[in-house]
Amino acid sequence: MNYQDTVNYCLSRPEATQDYPFGPDVSVFKVRGKMFALLGTSGQSGKELGTEFAGCDFLNLKCDPDEAFMLRDIFPEVLPAYHMSKKHWISVVLKVSMPANEIERLIDRSYGLVVKGLKKSERAQLELHYSAEEIYR
Repeated sequence: MNYQDTVNYCLSRPEATQDYPFGPDVSVFKVRGKMFALLGTSGQSGKELGTEFAGCDFLNLKCDPDEAFMLRDIFPEVLPAYHMSKKHWISVVLKVSMPANEIERLIDRSYGLVVKGLKKSERAQLELHYSAEEIYR
């Protein structure tokens, strides 16, 4: 999954918006004002994700701590989140070796976790306009 495919997929989620609060090089995706994904590019020095991923695009996603631990064991492209809570967020390096369907699943999971954390009234409004399958894939 490349950078533009990732942008398109994140924006396909119900009521997803894109913002640039950290500057023009970092896209933040939100639902109802709450971030569910951050998309950026590692610098050439590799300080963000390590030298093996220098210059690579990456996606920070909310993730269940137990699932994050397992994902890091399975995929070398899944790391503790750069510049965010290492317990509740992961960084996914967008390399061809990382299956696109797994990246989509992780985006859906992050989105669903954020929606579940919304106020009951906000969640109800989303559920009124969209099917549970669209929201909690």
